Amino acid sequence: MDILFFLQAPLTVGGQAAQTAATVVDPPAVVEMTVLDQLIQGWYIYIPMLIISVIAVYIFIERSLAVKRADKDETNFMAKIREYIHQGKLDSAKNLCSTSETPLARMIEKGIGRIGRSVEEINKAVENTGRIELHKMEKNINIIATIATIAPMLGFLGTVFGVITIFHDIGQQGSLQIGTVANGLYIKMFSSAAGLIIGMMAYIFYNTLVTRVGKVVNKMEVHAVEFIDILEQPTN
Repeated sequence: MDILFFLQAPLTVGGQAAQTAATVVDPPAVVEMTVLDQLIQGWYIYIPMLIISVIAVYIFIERSLAVKRADKDETNFMAKIREYIHQGKLDSAKNLCSTSETPLARMIEKGIGRIGRSVEEINKAVENTGRIELHKMEKNINIIATIATIAPMLGFLGTVFGVITIFHDIGQQGSLQIGTVANGLYIKMFSSAAGLIIGMMAYIFYNTLVTRVGKVVNKMEVHAVEFIDILEQPTN
């Protein structure tokens, strides 16, 4: 009887040890989270980012089309204006400007309407009209510059929220494991990356529009000087 007891005892202890080992080595269940799950969890950061990115894209497309219309190539426009003025056909010159529908044409039309006054008054009227047209072309471009500034700040705000989430999860679960801090890290990294991407995109949009508007303004200034030269030239 004693012999049977000692023979069975190691087996029982070994069985318990095996069960304990099996319990120890079993890895904890890992919950896989997709990108969509992370976007849903960090909606309070990603929705504002989505809104400002849509606004930036919309303004960029709308202003690009407006600047393209303003930069319409009119090779013979100033030559015809010169011909009409020298021939005294001011009505024809005004009709040509009204049918063009470009900032340059509106600026020249304002100057033609002032013919008969001093050159200084005409020049001032042309410059004022040019400033108004410039303001129209630059409409809402500053919003893109603002988005380029605040997008990285929103990303940083998401980083702060991610760190808060990490400490909250650690406090709730009482352990410092990768599964505990994963949610906060995902929010932190996703928001930082999204903020930087949107900021760079808006910065490129802004500089592209500013460059294109600058080219149109330079063309307007050149033709404004040419228009004043036409008025000062003696007619035969």
